[in-house]
Amino acid sequence: MNGRTKKKLVKEIKVNLDKCIGCRACEVACSGFHATPKYSSINPARSRIRVVTDLVNDVLVPIRAGDYASSECTGRQSFTIDGKEYSECTFCTVSCPARDLFREPDSGLPLKCDMCEDVPALAEPMCVQVCRVGALVYSEREEEREAKPKLGQMEFALQTLVEKHGLESVLDTVARMAKKG
Repeated sequence: MNGRTKKKLVKEIKVNLDKCIGCRACEVACSGFHATPKYSSINPARSRIRVVTDLVNDVLVPIRAGDYASSECTGRQSFTIDGKEYSECTFCTVSCPARDLFREPDSGLPLKCDMCEDVPALAEPMCVQVCRVGALVYSEREEEREAKPKLGQMEFALQTLVEKHGLESVLDTVARMAKKG
């Protein structure tokens, strides 16, 4: 480390699998909160949390959208839960080209849990607020980390579009939009 550290507030949502009943209230609340305008529609495909289910074996796992990966991973581990085998992808939080689980359905842009950042700030993310059985528990802690420059939302979105469609296509689209505006 170069001696430049900063304290960062780490927000976590812990999952208690024994309590999840698969009601999907977390998905509904998340999609409504992130609708434009807020609460104007409910579309679980836009939710940043999904309940992976295997009703035959009574397995319910809420998974939040994590970071974006521009390529699919090479890990192919499998997990056995109550005698049923699951691939590593089943419980993965990453938005990647191998699957559409955490992608905005209209644009294809990756979704990531933002812990419902809002102004004024929410006391707890919406999914935790609506979880009446206590399967989702919110916590905060401070952690020291090395200071790093971070891409803004606009740069991240543009980088994602360039990787998917190419720089020339993105620039052409922006130029067309500028002429219309």
